[in-house]
Amino acid sequence: MTGEAKPTAAGVRADLAAKKISARELTGKYYARIERENPHWNAFLALSPDRAFAQADRIDRLVARGEELPPLAGLPLAVKDVLATRGVPTTCGSRILENYRPPYDATAVERLEQAGAIVLGKTNCDEFAMGSSNENSAYGPVRNPAAPDRVPGGSSGGSAAAVAAGLAVAALGTDTGGSVRQPGAFCGIPALMPTYGRVSRYGLIAFASSLDRVGPMATTVGDVAALLGAIAGQDPRDATSAPVPVPHYTKELSQPISGLRIGVPNEYFGEGMDAEVRKKVEAGIALLEGLGCRRVALEMPHTDYAIATYYLIATAEASSNLARYDGVRYGLRIPADTLAGMYRKTRGAGFGPEVKRRIMLGTYALSTGYYEAYYLKAQKARALIARDFQQAFEKADLLVTPTSPVPAFRLGERTADPLAMYLADIYTVTGSLAGVPGISVPCGRTGLGLPVGLQIFGPHFGESRVLQLAHAFERAGGASL
Repeated sequence: MTGEAKPTAAGVRADLAAKKISARELTGKYYARIERENPHWNAFLALSPDRAFAQADRIDRLVARGEELPPLAGLPLAVKDVLATRGVPTTCGSRILENYRPPYDATAVERLEQAGAIVLGKTNCDEFAMGSSNENSAYGPVRNPAAPDRVPGGSSGGSAAAVAAGLAVAALGTDTGGSVRQPGAFCGIPALMPTYGRVSRYGLIAFASSLDRVGPMATTVGDVAALLGAIAGQDPRDATSAPVPVPHYTKELSQPISGLRIGVPNEYFGEGMDAEVRKKVEAGIALLEGLGCRRVALEMPHTDYAIATYYLIATAEASSNLARYDGVRYGLRIPADTLAGMYRKTRGAGFGPEVKRRIMLGTYALSTGYYEAYYLKAQKARALIARDFQQAFEKADLLVTPTSPVPAFRLGERTADPLAMYLADIYTVTGSLAGVPGISVPCGRTGLGLPVGLQIFGPHFGESRVLQLAHAFERAGGASL
């Protein structure tokens, strides 16, 4: 796709309506590209051609009858392999779910197909969404289209790489501690984490239930807004989905941003931040000031506790959620003489080292004698971090920070140092713990050509304002800083 204009959802729909191309032809072109290029990127784990061409034919019949097309008609879409897709392999990047085919669709997938999108297949990810580099997948790492010797970010690295490499126009990822936004930053595309409760988690295979969120990724903020509009809203099948009206995000994109107060927390520009990332993000903030926004310096004093807090809460929830993978009902089963032996062998062979590490950490944090010292204390710290955000939004309309302290690092560079890997999420986990929405938008490139991401946080259910600022930043040339 290098040198080509990137297709958009609106452009695809317009071309179909004008009969410049059929949905079946377009789908075939994307499958041909995937066949040619995916072996290099390893972005897709499974394809769903029968399902995709059936949807394409439905769209083509609408065109033939002259009926109005749905908003995402014909959109070639990739779906992270932690979202259930009926009859299509859904492995979570793990051997323990090898060959598992769900009997139902995730609500987000179902809603996108109702809006006309075409699901091409499932994308690679860190095993059970646990990772910041997409190197924890049981099916091999994903390469970054912006720099093939670098990681694409994690855990939604396959979705980000598929969009950045032109193997799909848009994608769904999931974000627990940065897993949509950080891959977006590393691959140079916009990527949104909605408010917790804004998008149904039904059909999302759980990592950490109080943190997991489904989010869209695309090549433009406009497409991110269009996808969010399709998947947002209450779902009776998910008790955590919120009964909050869904705005028309696309129509509201071009609202004026002049006069907006953008908060810049000092704690997000501290030790360990790459000098080129700092320079680009400061240039991005200056660009927003040039568009009429007012910079407000902020203190968010509990930011330093975010990584420790996140890795206690997330691992504790993971240890509970992953207890269901025992070889009894579905997925991998390694036979043994006793039931306990079968459990040990199945989980030992099925889970990778990072998943095992997090299960053990979480089980320890929840164990008798340590619950109050670790898990309960982490929940108290989480409340303080959420309060920091609440107080910040009393002084500012939106917050602007770096997405990651560093650009994409080399494959293998951090695999032997889990703490260094965890620190890649230092600027993203805060918003995850607070439940607020955030987007990463491209903010120039380093001297080596590595993308930098600018992160915008908004108050709960403030996606419209977040998208408006991101859209204005994009239109003003933020990606070229």
